[in-house]
Amino acid sequence: MQATVTDTRSDVAVLRLSGELDADTSAKLHDLLAELLERPVPKIVVDLSDLKFCDSVGLSAFITAKQVITARGGWLSFAGANQFLVGLLETVGLSRYFAIFPEVDDAIAAGQM
Repeated sequence: MQATVTDTRSDVAVLRLSGELDADTSAKLHDLLAELLERPVPKIVVDLSDLKFCDSVGLSAFITAKQVITARGGWLSFAGANQFLVGLLETVGLSRYFAIFPEVDDAIAAGQM
C-alpha cells in the first residue's frame, strides 16, 4: 500500500491510499492515522480511488480512528471507493457508519456544512 497526505485550504487532510491494504501494510496506515489524530479537530477524507483491496485489519484501523475523531468533534469520510470496497463496507454494515462520497471534493464540501 502506498499513502500520501495532502492538506486542503479548508483544514481537511486528504489521505490517498493505493494498492492493497491488508495485515502486511496496515502498520503504515496506523502510523499515518495516528499523526492525523494529533490535530485538535481532525477532519479526514480517505481517498480510496486507487485502493484495490482492503481486509478486516484495514477496516479495523478506520473504525478505531473514527471513534477518536468523533470524540474530538471531527469527522472521517471516504471518497472514490470502487465497487469492491463499497460492497465490502455494505456487507459488514459500515456503510451506515462512514460517509462515502464519489469524489474528494464532495466529501470536503459535506464536511464543511
